This record gives sequence, C-alpha cells and structure tokens, in this order.
Amino acid sequence: MKKWICLWLVLTGSFYGYAQALKESDLVLPTARQVEWANAEIGALIHYDVQVYEPSYKWRKDFNYQPSPAIFNPDKLNTDQWIKAAKEAGATYVVLVAKHCSGFSLWPTEAHEYSIKNSPWKNGKGDIVADFIASCKKYNIKPGIYASAAANAYCKVDNPGLVINRDPVAQKKYNEIVMQQLTELWTRYGNLFEIWFDGGVLPPSKGGPPIADLLKKLQPDAVVFQGPYGFKNLVRWVGNEEGLAAYPCWATADSTTQADGTVVMKGLHGNPNGKVWCPGEADVPLRSNKSFEGGWFWKEGQDDVISSLDLMMHRYYNSVGRNTNLLIGIVIDKHGLVPDADVARLSEFGQEVKKHFSTPLASTQGKGSQWTLKWKANAAPKFAVIQENISKGERIRAYQLEGLVNGNWESLAQGSSVGHKRIEVLPSKNVQSLRLKITDSVGEVQLLKFAVY
Repeated sequence: MKKWICLWLVLTGSFYGYAQALKESDLVLPTARQVEWANAEIGALIHYDVQVYEPSYKWRKDFNYQPSPAIFNPDKLNTDQWIKAAKEAGATYVVLVAKHCSGFSLWPTEAHEYSIKNSPWKNGKGDIVADFIASCKKYNIKPGIYASAAANAYCKVDNPGLVINRDPVAQKKYNEIVMQQLTELWTRYGNLFEIWFDGGVLPPSKGGPPIADLLKKLQPDAVVFQGPYGFKNLVRWVGNEEGLAAYPCWATADSTTQADGTVVMKGLHGNPNGKVWCPGEADVPLRSNKSFEGGWFWKEGQDDVISSLDLMMHRYYNSVGRNTNLLIGIVIDKHGLVPDADVARLSEFGQEVKKHFSTPLASTQGKGSQWTLKWKANAAPKFAVIQENISKGERIRAYQLEGLVNGNWESLAQGSSVGHKRIEVLPSKNVQSLRLKITDSVGEVQLLKFAVY
C-alpha cells in the first residue's frame, strides 16, 4: 500500500510541476523596451500650437479657416527650460506634440506650407522639434513625438483620419502628406523612445495610409501609444485624462483598441490572462481639465487653475502606484516658455515624490510567497511598495498585506494586480512590522522589491 502511495505522490507531483511550468510558459512577457518604459514611470507631454496666440480658434468650428502662421512668434522660446521643468517633476521621458489638430507643424515640413517655416520666428528658419531633441539629449531625457494622423484641420480631416468630404482623391493626397510627415519625424531626429497616436491609426483597409509598415521600418524600437494592433511595443490609454488608472490595471490585455486603433474597447482594467502586453499610460494636464482646451494649452490669466500638490500626489499613487505610467501635460505660453507657476508646481511635485520614496525604512526581494519587513523603532510607515520582475511576466494574482499592530497581525490591504509597481497607502496605525503574503500566483513569484517608506 505504501509503495502505491509513494508512486501516486511521485506521479502527481511530477504532473503538478508540469502544470505549473505550462502555466508559466503561457505568460505573456514584455519586450526589453516595454520594461524600460515601465521603469521610466513619469513622463511629460508638451502642447504648443497656434491657439496659444489665437485662443478663440476652434479647429472643428470652420475647416476653411486656420490662423495665419504669422501669429506664431515667441520672443523667448527655450526648449532647455521646457526639459528642465519636466525633469524637476521627475519625468524621465518627454513627448512633444509636433502637430496637433490644427495641422500647424512645429518643424519645417516639406509636406505643406502650414508650419513654422512660414512664421516670423527665426525668420522661418527654426525647427522646434530639432531644438527639443537637442535639449532632451542635453538633460538625459528620453524623447518622444506626438503627431496625430487622425485629425488635421488644415487638410480638412477629422477622426479617425478621413477627409470630411470623403473625396477619394483628397484622401489619397492626405495619406501621402501623413506618410511624408511621419517619415520626416522618424528619420530626421534619431531614435524615439515613445510615439503618440492620439486617436489611433486608421489602416489601409479602412482608407488610411500604411503607417504600421512605416513604423516597423523606421522606428521599430519605439514604444507606441494607441499604435497599430500587432506592433511589438504597444501601450494603451487608461480611459480618462485625469491621471487615474482603474484598479486592477493589468499590463496584459486581449484587445485594448479596435484593430484600426481608433476606438477604445471595453476592458480598461486589462486581463491577467490576456495575450498582448500593452500596459496603461495615464495622461493628465497639470492645469485643470475645466480650463482652456481641457488644460492642455496655455491661456493668459489661468495660472490659478494649476493642480494642487495633493491632487498631483493622489494621481501618482493611482497611476504609477497602479502599474501604469503617469504622463503630465505641460503648457507653453506665448513667450515660448513653461510659465513660472507651472514650473514651481512641477518642482514641488518632483520633490514630494523624492521625499516619500527615495529612502525606504526597510526593503527586501527574492522568490517565494511570503516576506516580512522590520525597521527601527519609532519610525512611522506611510507607504508599502510592491514590485514584480515583469520581465518574467505578471505572476502575482492576489496578495494580502498585514501589519503587526500592538503585538497582533492585522490585515491592512488586499489586492490583485502588482506588475511593475503597486503602492499601498498605509492606515494611520502603530505598525511595527509588515508582512506580504501572495495568496494566488502563476508559477513562482519573482519579487523585485517589497519596501516600506
């Protein structure tokens, strides 16, 4: 009898090990660039366009009218100042909106005449994209470019990238403009860390240009926001412009947009068993969503609508702390600078993050299912940070955080998604020790960090 029991244990043990290995082999893994992107955590998105100089302009109001390039003439433009302001906030990458919905282009494009080459700034010889790239290199910031193909008032195009009169000849011409402009942006300025497609990418099957092929040819290593389905380095929108990710927020998903990339699908939480690694990016303007152009563009007299420091920290806990990157929208004023009030708040935010998360009271890492942290007496813990080694996939499916309070272990928090980073704000209790228990996982957990601050 004992012989058969031993044989049963050996066989079932082997089967269980095979099943576990099979589950691990099914995990979707990020690319090396997606891991680098997750480690970047905080980015900035810079908007600058003709409505800064003509705030009454509404690009959808009249497609036959665009402000003259002659109004675009900043007297103090300084991209170094832009990048320093972003870096003070903790941003490690910055995305420049090289062309927004007006169609006005911040580089001397050869595709059409509506660009800075026909503005008085630097007598039409300037190139803001080139200056931006140079400043990023100077301050060791990863550069990105936003150039939406979905909307262009100058070309009479609206979402999802179709000419408004649906004329096939006009559509063909617009598609050629898109391809030329993207080729310019993707070949003149070096390798880009992130490419932003606000509104997605309309495929050729629905009347759009062959952007996916061009992307794979010219910028194959870029991380792409709302890019063509099937590209290897995708990231997705979290579904709002408030800088807040839903919870749980898994880095994997089944489908985050339609195949054309133009319509967000259900499932903004992601799917722990999804087949695509496509983590969330939480974009939010530093200025209020209720201010000019949703807070994305500068308007005189609105320095008082900047988000409070408390609100910015709330966003940080609920974006970076929920397995997504935080992308902060920065405005440029009529002088070509980030306004002083915005610079000050960005700096305060960066300092506050450093203050709370630079030096842990205690930390550990490793493989397993349970870890305990202890620290010096009289220290008051405020935050617990959990991080997986996402290069091995999202393995944690459920966890429990316990605290030793007056000699007894109490449950402080429970969760599911961890991924790159999960921040738990701890209750105001006399916690002397923390214990992390993994209650469900796929395979062996690879803990990059468990820390208390």
